[in-house]
Amino acid sequence: MRQENSHAITLESVIVASDQGEARWWFSSLAVIKATAADTGGLMTILEITAPAGDEAPLHVHHREDEGFWILEGDAVFEVGDKTIKARAGDYLFGPRGIPHRYTVGSVGCRMLFIVTPGGFEDLVVEMSVPAESRTLPPPSTKEPDWVQIAAIAKAHGNELLM
Repeated sequence: MRQENSHAITLESVIVASDQGEARWWFSSLAVIKATAADTGGLMTILEITAPAGDEAPLHVHHREDEGFWILEGDAVFEVGDKTIKARAGDYLFGPRGIPHRYTVGSVGCRMLFIVTPGGFEDLVVEMSVPAESRTLPPPSTKEPDWVQIAAIAKAHGNELLM
């Protein structure tokens, strides 16, 4: 028997070309917001991340969302819980909510998709980043991030830095 969902969300199709999406400089990476909670009825956020060689995401945990990583170019070493995975172009990893994770980008840099469910993670990215002046990596900075402020932003969005 087929069950109908009387609370179905009516969504419009969304097409985001390769040169479209909101571009942000997020620490040393370029983050392009490809799909938002508003686009997907709250179902997901998709970010295209271009990160330089050696870039690192600190150990953190998501309390509200699950996060998938699809490597498009380059490679990175991920730590998800007690597993260490060297991911290369074409590989996909899944980091469930509640499991601490981090990554370090390999020697040639990395381009990857973050697929985050449910949607809304783009709000954290916008709050922690600045509009990109171009669709390139941000210029190198010698300024140390304000980790107290970053931790507060993360917490406000249901995430926790474990540094």
